[in-house]
Amino acid sequence: MIQKLLIANRGEIAVRVTRAAREMGIRTVAVFSEADAHAMHVRLADEAVDLGESEPSKSYLDIAKVIGAAKSTGADAIHPGYGFLSERAEFAEACRDAGIVFVGPSPEAMRRLGAKIDAKQVAVAAGVPVTPGFFEPNATEDQLVEAAMRIGLPVMLKASAGGGGRGMRIVREADQLRDELRIAADEALKGFGDGAMMVEKLIEQPRHIEAQILADHHGQVAILFERECSLQRRHQKLVEEAPSPLFANREHADVWPRMRAAVEALVRAAGYTGAGTAEFMFDEASGEFYFLEVNARLQVEHPVTELVTGVDLVHQQLRIASGLPLEVPEWVLAGARSGINGHAIEVRIVAEDPANNFLPSVGRILAWAEPKAPGVRVDTGYGPGAEISRYYDSLIAKVIAHAPTRADAIRRLRAALLDFHVLGVKTNVAYLLDILDHPDFQAGKMDTGWLGRELPEWKPNAAIPAELGLIISAAHVETTGVAGASRPMGAWDVADDFRVAKS
Repeated sequence: MIQKLLIANRGEIAVRVTRAAREMGIRTVAVFSEADAHAMHVRLADEAVDLGESEPSKSYLDIAKVIGAAKSTGADAIHPGYGFLSERAEFAEACRDAGIVFVGPSPEAMRRLGAKIDAKQVAVAAGVPVTPGFFEPNATEDQLVEAAMRIGLPVMLKASAGGGGRGMRIVREADQLRDELRIAADEALKGFGDGAMMVEKLIEQPRHIEAQILADHHGQVAILFERECSLQRRHQKLVEEAPSPLFANREHADVWPRMRAAVEALVRAAGYTGAGTAEFMFDEASGEFYFLEVNARLQVEHPVTELVTGVDLVHQQLRIASGLPLEVPEWVLAGARSGINGHAIEVRIVAEDPANNFLPSVGRILAWAEPKAPGVRVDTGYGPGAEISRYYDSLIAKVIAHAPTRADAIRRLRAALLDFHVLGVKTNVAYLLDILDHPDFQAGKMDTGWLGRELPEWKPNAAIPAELGLIISAAHVETTGVAGASRPMGAWDVADDFRVAKS
């Protein structure tokens, strides 16, 4: 069993992994940059190593520094979280060369499935349905343009590496092809260090469905059902849920068994082990699904799967990495949907200003109040006094509601968001509330372009309640004059359920 785990990440996922490791009796090592010196994940770990400058390329993305931190602390394993180095085959290889366990798939499996072009080729060979397209490695601009015209417009240009919407362009007019291709390739090169592109037929208004994978070194493969991730803004997921409301419709009852079989075939063909996610587009008009990609890591939205299956995915990752067999219920291994426990919905709280074109909001969090109620889970790496830095992703928390039915989960999540308050930076909480209140969402009617069509010029319909200012003022007075009140950033106290940064 792993004895000491270094978490090569930051924020809420580093906190999440640290707590899971602690439950399993595994000691933890945090790494941090200059900007994160007083961050929550640093305080929670048993040890912490300074990686240096705030710029990710000089800290969290520096493979030599991360490996050096593991060696210097005697860590025998590294969990990469998501983002950063989590899908870098060269990082998994560096861990292996250093005699350190990488909590994730092998470098070989990661290469087979990590790049979209390679994954498409594995999928085709395994008989998994794919969108008509052109997926050749090292394709030239001329080849891609020719393929797009042969497939027929509109098409989606897509970077082979990375994700999150970068390097993706929809093209509807032939005279835009070359310009859009160059822009997308340049964006991919700058974002992922790889400008390789592919082209696919555009599926209009698809639903985004993904399947959670766990596979051990003993031949067991568990497909922990699906998540619906269709609510996206500029290809960035905002709301995720499990199970998908799509499969409550008897018209699509045959989709999940076919999708599950396709995912298992893909996993076995690639020799994949660990946790991962196979992503698909579903075309409601035709009733067909098409393979998109595999994310060879833990997903941001993994909590909804945990809540409806009762399986701790991080625990299972650590078991697999230790060479132990999967420990999941038989009904999960058998794919018996009757065992699914209720419904779970997650929203991503980000430090952005939706009323001002979603511009990032940076600065110090002055006060923080999060919901505390049955059936509500909050995953975060932030609190009062924490600094929202320009260097990193704007995700500051995930709020997840679990209830017996989807309607109950929506109501529970809405109530939780009304109890979530952050002062000092702007967030998208009011925007998320409007999504939850929309009749289409409540009816389960959505697709990847829904937010752009239904809430294109969103403006808040209510101001921040005035009583919040009074709470902050009262809490500030209560903490004034306390001995040692001036502390480093990151210290907080509790005052009337509202945690407030000390001045």
